[in-house]
Amino acid sequence: MDNPVTLSLLQRNRWLRRLMKVGFVVVGLFFFILALRLLSKGAGGLGPFLTKTLGIENALNTLGFGWLFAYGVLSGSPVAGIALSFLDSKVIDPLQAFTMITGSRLGASFIVLVIGFIYFLRGREKAASLSIGVLALSVTATTYVPALAIGYWLLTDSGLDQVRIALPSAIFDFVEQVFDPIVAWLLRTIDTGIINIFGATPASSGVLPATSVIIFIIGVGTLLFAFSLLDKALPQVDAEHNAFGRIGGLIYRPWAMFLLGAFVTSLTLSVSVSLSILVPLSARGFIRRENTLPYIMGANITTFIDTLVASLLIKDPFAFTVVLAEIISISVISLIILLFLYRPYERLILRLLDRVVNDTPMLVTFMVVMVVTPILLLFI
Repeated sequence: MDNPVTLSLLQRNRWLRRLMKVGFVVVGLFFFILALRLLSKGAGGLGPFLTKTLGIENALNTLGFGWLFAYGVLSGSPVAGIALSFLDSKVIDPLQAFTMITGSRLGASFIVLVIGFIYFLRGREKAASLSIGVLALSVTATTYVPALAIGYWLLTDSGLDQVRIALPSAIFDFVEQVFDPIVAWLLRTIDTGIINIFGATPASSGVLPATSVIIFIIGVGTLLFAFSLLDKALPQVDAEHNAFGRIGGLIYRPWAMFLLGAFVTSLTLSVSVSLSILVPLSARGFIRRENTLPYIMGANITTFIDTLVASLLIKDPFAFTVVLAEIISISVISLIILLFLYRPYERLILRLLDRVVNDTPMLVTFMVVMVVTPILLLFI
């Protein structure tokens, strides 16, 4: 018979964990909204840097920029949020925001390959360790790239640009009353610090653009911090999680794996995390590489949940439209493949996988292409 004291302690600990998760959600959302306000305020000052220094002028440039940015922060979701902030500040247009978000997802998939490479360095078999990363990049590229054409049509000729959903103005008024004083205080503090250090006025030294850059950098850091807090409140899903051990024969059904990938990513809010879970499963032989293709497709759709929430917290109504276009376009391509082209598509991707992981020069070439391509796109 269980000790009543022990049961009481267990129940108390359970409630404490729940309260902590609620606390992480509340604090995480606070910093998430604050980060969006900081990014929107700082993004305007980055306009000249993006257009003159980096030469970003078209949608292909923002595709490469978002791709490389995701490499830099090791995640796609923060970059997608930054793209919406750029849109809100009129630094980029809706089509450029769309391609920047697409680039962020391509960059996030590369991180899975890096994790697989680390497994390989720790002594795991090369093919098993690297397969998921190569598959993640291949599936993402072969679905997101054709989805660009659908997204372009949706945002220019389909009438979707008339679909604009925004939160009630009362909510934005509340957000401004709570967060704008914090942003204003930071602006004044940074301005004063720069003026004192350089002994000049903003009008003669160009301090305000520098302040915008600093505010933007603080916003990026705040956004990463907010995601880390929200991660603590989400269910912990890993390679040993019971859900993966119970799916049994469903692992061989494309639609089941598609839904599982969508479900796991909706829990983790990160495609990098949900795909990285597959690396140890594949390395240990728990899951076959061909079974992961629909999982990756599903993950690539629900990864937009956090970006969709961010779009509603941004005043520009086009933000929601852009994210909706992302979801529709990638869903259409994925469903076409699953319904009509899955077996030929599977053979094509697995043939590419075999060539890459079993031939070191091909692997090096593959990784170089993944790094060089966004750089070329940035300067086209």
